Amino acid sequence: MNERKYFIDWVRVLAFLLLIFFHCAMPFVKFGWEIKNSEQSMGLSRLIWWLHQWRLPLLFFISGVGTHFSLRKRSVLAFEGERVVRLFIPLLFAMFFTIPFQVYFEWLQLGKISPGYRNFYPKVWELTPYPEGALTWSHMWFVVYLFVFCILLIPVFSIFKIKKMKELKMMVADKLSEPYFLHLFFLPLAFYYFKLYIRFPEQMSLLDDWFLFLFSLTLFFYAYLLGGSEKFWETCAKYRKAYLATALGCVVVLYIMFWWELEMPKEEGFRLNVYGVLNSVEIWCLILAILGFAKTHLNYTNRFLQFANQAVYPFYILHQTVIVAAGYYVVQLKVSIWIKLIMLIIITFLSLYLIYRYLIKPFKLMRVLYGVKIERRQKEERAVRAHPVVG
Repeated sequence: MNERKYFIDWVRVLAFLLLIFFHCAMPFVKFGWEIKNSEQSMGLSRLIWWLHQWRLPLLFFISGVGTHFSLRKRSVLAFEGERVVRLFIPLLFAMFFTIPFQVYFEWLQLGKISPGYRNFYPKVWELTPYPEGALTWSHMWFVVYLFVFCILLIPVFSIFKIKKMKELKMMVADKLSEPYFLHLFFLPLAFYYFKLYIRFPEQMSLLDDWFLFLFSLTLFFYAYLLGGSEKFWETCAKYRKAYLATALGCVVVLYIMFWWELEMPKEEGFRLNVYGVLNSVEIWCLILAILGFAKTHLNYTNRFLQFANQAVYPFYILHQTVIVAAGYYVVQLKVSIWIKLIMLIIITFLSLYLIYRYLIKPFKLMRVLYGVKIERRQKEERAVRAHPVVG
């Protein structure tokens, strides 16, 4: 339990990289987004919808695991202070200095404004929320929710700092990690579908977003509870193929009944209940399968992981702004969707690397503003055991 679980780092890095691909595809699918291509792909839309189901649930789970490891080596007060520095400060900076470019290019494509960022930018400081105004947290909603979760769970974190309660937590986690208990964790997730999915559709707005909020908070807490149990990780690894088969079986049925034509349930009843059960089982089992395969095959480190572990959070903060800005010009080209998509992926990753390597990494202030840990000496770095929540 004292060894760093490198496979968790790999899952986190790969999940964020997948998120970048996901957003590169958004101009070319049938769902609304900041920048849209004149032609959309139904096939790409079907793939993106499936990725949408589990990409953020997986990241919330990994963040919950990171919270467990982070709290092992520091007080709750120190942990919350770190959350302010690494979540809240980058959020505010992004909202006022990075994300406005997204609104600018979106409004430019819609014809709402004339070209000229200098004339547009003062609208941000009018502090009128998007879409009426230019102030938004956009894709940083994930950071907003994560920060709120860390604040709301302060009493829980404090209770489990007590030695007896910590021992109880570990005992409960080990017991719940038995396969016949672990597979039942989908039930609360399905309940949210039954009661909240129709009434509170996903908005990423924090307020009146009860389905997404509770669904994400539950997965975050699951991970905080189970992350310290070696038995949990062993169960994921041992039954990884069964979890994957179960998830893929649900995916097949979901495509047949809902996703092929992108017709989701629009009212409560039998159809919604089927959808809720299948999608909850699929998401939960896929998370367990990914963790199991990662533990089996990715529990090592290398130079790429060491670099990516530091770079992935700035990449996340910047990626959608880069995609929207580059996408505004790419979608105007007279080439096929697939060439545009490949071009946008290449431009995005190259731009993110150059910005991080030459504008963020060398400067302490920029590292703070983009949530990067301040570098430690090599000896101290080897001694680190706690996993970061984000970044």
